[in-house]
Amino acid sequence: MELITQQFFSVLGLLFCIKLALQFLGFIKYLFPHLWGSLPLCFFRSMGEWAVVTGAGDGIGKAYAVELANRGMNIVMISRTLEKMQRVAKEIEQSTGRHVKIIQADFTNNNIYEHINENLKGLEVGVLVNNVGMLHNPDPCRFLSGPDNDKNLINCNITSTVKMTRIILKQMEERKKGLILNISSAFGRFPCPLYAIYSASKAFVTTFSRALQAEYKSKGIIIQAITPYGVSTPMTKNPSTDIVTKSPIDFVRQSLNYVKFGDETFGCLAHEVLGCIINCIPLRVIHSTAVQEQFLKIFSNAHK
Repeated sequence: MELITQQFFSVLGLLFCIKLALQFLGFIKYLFPHLWGSLPLCFFRSMGEWAVVTGAGDGIGKAYAVELANRGMNIVMISRTLEKMQRVAKEIEQSTGRHVKIIQADFTNNNIYEHINENLKGLEVGVLVNNVGMLHNPDPCRFLSGPDNDKNLINCNITSTVKMTRIILKQMEERKKGLILNISSAFGRFPCPLYAIYSASKAFVTTFSRALQAEYKSKGIIIQAITPYGVSTPMTKNPSTDIVTKSPIDFVRQSLNYVKFGDETFGCLAHEVLGCIINCIPLRVIHSTAVQEQFLKIFSNAHK
């Protein structure tokens, strides 16, 4: 019996060491991405001439539009606010010389996709960034304390990803190449109280992305869910940047270097480290009433 117990704990210790080694390799990938095969300058353009970015007027979407243009792609910007897109488009065209096409559409509605599809006809789309999204409420709150905007959030966070993927994936499958980046959230990696509907919508995006990658990786298509923690954007009220809270352009530049790192990535090293730390916290702690009350108190005091 004593021998069996020793063998059991030896195996358990070995498995734990293997897990730590795999996590360490994960960090090494982020620290030295070139060791895992650096992306050539022409990588993104080799997927196709155009990149389509939803929610491209500001924040992360704007950063993807700018950075993909810097990497040689023409850009299709899709968003609700025409004036913002026009300013970004002018900036991109002047600084990079790439072409920019604007499609105005409100992703909280479901009747926009025929219009989008018509405007994309004839374009060789090599990259799709499903970025558009919204929060149930900017600050943490219990479900019934937030606004009744469930339909808008589901349309914006879930339906947009499915519909845009269906439009673009068809031509990628025909050409046997393409890249789809679905911007999810670290809040979708576990049931996150005080952001319940947002967390659930992002869990859908991540699961949808990983399932599609399993279906289409053999056809030469990369589909990746990106699950960031803090990025300073208008949706998050533009918090100050620091070692964890990234500026949109800093986050996007890092995330584009990791598009071959698997079907899901945090997008940057700092968020990878933070994710490993949070994964060590038992879910019952995060779900405890005391922790929730503390978060609500912190955000309440911040607005006083």
